[in-house]
Amino acid sequence: MEHYVTLFDSLFLPQGLALHMSMERYAGTYTLWVLCVDDDAYAALTKLNLTNVRLLKLSQLETPELLAAKASRSKGEYCWTLTPFAPRFVFETDSEVNRVTYLDADVWLRKNPAPIFREFDTSGKDVLITDHSYAPEYDQSATTGQFCVQIMTFTRDGGEVVRKWWEERCVEWCFDRFEDGKFGDQKYLDDWPKRFESFVHVLDRQEWLQAPWNAARFPFSQCIFYHFHGLRISEGRKIDLGPRYGLPNTLIENVYEPYIVDFTKAINILNSYEITVTPQIKKLSAMKLIRRFLSGIYHQFWRFHTLNFRKY
Repeated sequence: MEHYVTLFDSLFLPQGLALHMSMERYAGTYTLWVLCVDDDAYAALTKLNLTNVRLLKLSQLETPELLAAKASRSKGEYCWTLTPFAPRFVFETDSEVNRVTYLDADVWLRKNPAPIFREFDTSGKDVLITDHSYAPEYDQSATTGQFCVQIMTFTRDGGEVVRKWWEERCVEWCFDRFEDGKFGDQKYLDDWPKRFESFVHVLDRQEWLQAPWNAARFPFSQCIFYHFHGLRISEGRKIDLGPRYGLPNTLIENVYEPYIVDFTKAINILNSYEITVTPQIKKLSAMKLIRRFLSGIYHQFWRFHTLNFRKY
């Protein structure tokens, strides 16, 4: 039994359901814990009653320090602040859980993740982190961090010293900007291989974790988890694929298209339960589109971008 935890609010329900669909196919024996950032997400997921899912209601778990931080942070920044707390809430809720893997809600499983855990077990360490593995032309590690929070594993005992340190740092400062060597919850990971050398293992097989910023480096066939960073529902019932980073057509056809099928199925399920699905980003203005194109990191709309979600 592997335990995973993710967190999202009601706006991100489609991503969360698509993640769950992929886990049902490939994760084997597992439990997915969902930290529901708002009560609407908790109510919706309670109604859906998904297999192998256990819910955590943030409004019942928020600590005084979290509530104090919440007052000065955006919703996105607060979600980043919550990330190190998510494994803690699982451990506190179920004393039988010995390790838990945090997943961003917009990752998607393409294969059985057992090879990742075999490498982690072989390392003998207590915390697993993954490198951004940026393609050279998109390297943002200086400002956003060498390592990506997307997938992280913590053991209950040995991993706690690392998780607790990270929790304290995120309570102190966690904002969506680069400042004094910090960026959100993520730049804190940069020195972990040295700071916590006895505890932290960096995944060797970088091709197992792919995302828009590194997908051109690796064959998509080697991908176990794909991180659909920036993919959002836009106004006008369109799906924006997010920053494109020059994605190969083979990746779009073999990874993005199957994900879109799950994503639209998720939207249809929510609609069938009369759960509101709203745009996650506003329509980009022509000027913003031009600026992003000129910057080399531009957005591409899904080729069938006016979607009839009920047809799936």
